[in-house]
Amino acid sequence: MTCTEEYKEHIEYTFHAFCKIVIRNASYTALRTWSRKHKREISLDYITDEKHYPLGTTDEYFKAPEPDEEYIVHLCGDTVILSNGLLVQALSRLPAQKQEMLYLSFFKRMPQHEIGRRYGRSRSAAGYHIRKAIQQLYEEMEGLAHEE
Repeated sequence: MTCTEEYKEHIEYTFHAFCKIVIRNASYTALRTWSRKHKREISLDYITDEKHYPLGTTDEYFKAPEPDEEYIVHLCGDTVILSNGLLVQALSRLPAQKQEMLYLSFFKRMPQHEIGRRYGRSRSAAGYHIRKAIQQLYEEMEGLAHEE
């Protein structure tokens, strides 16, 4: 089948028309998407001027309590300052070894295998003792909270 010049021109014009239609439809889609997004957005000027909302609000539920007192705890030769009295009381009721394991795990970010090596235990045993210490600490804090 031989292609004549007229047929080649026809194919070329048809392809150009197709491309123009695709581009036009893509621009319509982009315009609709932008319009939907613009309708959902609210201007900051509108919020501040019309509704008189403050720029920043705080929710009392999520607000961190102001530290009333600072409690100093000495663990593994380091000084730790805590602001939660219940935590300090519950921590003081734990055995010294468990206090040190919690300190090394949470404050020093020491891996469990190193903590286990320090206390002559395996990694899994150190992890077990840390989890049990956390559970015991939690129970102590609950008990102290109910006493008050």
